[in-house]
Amino acid sequence: MTAYANKPKRFLERLYFKDGGNPVAGICCAGFEMNAWRCVPFAEHLIEWLPEYALPEDELAVNHGNMYVKLKQAAIRVYTSEKYKKRGEAGEIALHAICRDYFGTLPISNRVFYKSASNDVVKAFDMVHARFPNNGGVELWLGESKLYMDTKEAIAEALKSVSEHLEQGFLKEQKLILGPQIPKTTPRYDELIQLFEPQTSLDKFVSSGVFVIGILSTSAACAAATQVTTGYKAALDKEFSEITKRLNKSGLTKNIRVVLVYIPLADKDGFVTAFDSKLKGLQ
Repeated sequence: MTAYANKPKRFLERLYFKDGGNPVAGICCAGFEMNAWRCVPFAEHLIEWLPEYALPEDELAVNHGNMYVKLKQAAIRVYTSEKYKKRGEAGEIALHAICRDYFGTLPISNRVFYKSASNDVVKAFDMVHARFPNNGGVELWLGESKLYMDTKEAIAEALKSVSEHLEQGFLKEQKLILGPQIPKTTPRYDELIQLFEPQTSLDKFVSSGVFVIGILSTSAACAAATQVTTGYKAALDKEFSEITKRLNKSGLTKNIRVVLVYIPLADKDGFVTAFDSKLKGLQ
């Protein structure tokens, strides 16, 4: 999968990370510039990831002759709706970028590519990646992103979505849909595709899964800050501890492996508007 060897340069700074245990947890922030949260630069960074998020690997052969066409194709596949304020694709792309950049995952199913119309709402995992640990085996990274004004509402909806996705009927359906989409050029393809075979137990599918929850929401700490300081990090840790408590209370970590990522926003609506402006500029 040579197209995925090149990635945009890192933008989001990881301010906190707890590896080992369950959940693996982290906070990633867009940072500040001239005493203001980097809203527009964050939106622009998501556009850098747009082709990889929206196009399958065999369409990522980009050169100066087709660069604009590829960007336009990717932008249209995300959405064209004027009712953008309730759409969550910006959060999905951010989660995609974090998993690719910090965890070394590979996309195996480009969700938006399989929509029948640009503005369709797809009832599936927000992200389907794979990861290949050095000690062998394959991991199926299944993401759920929530982009909300209110953090409590975001984590509540995320936990609800993950719980619904763990239902037997949904998982069986996803196995049948996702399996044929996995490129045969994927590393350890035979080992990975076995997870999607009808004969393979759902228990093996789930045990190979890493369920990634991305929470993007308006943060009081981020809105009040002008730069990354010790005090800012401490305020974010306090917000994040509340999110983690809700996850632990849900009981999900007793049954599945979870990666929990918090991306604080100084202004959710301003961020979504900035992303929409950049996206529509390519359509």
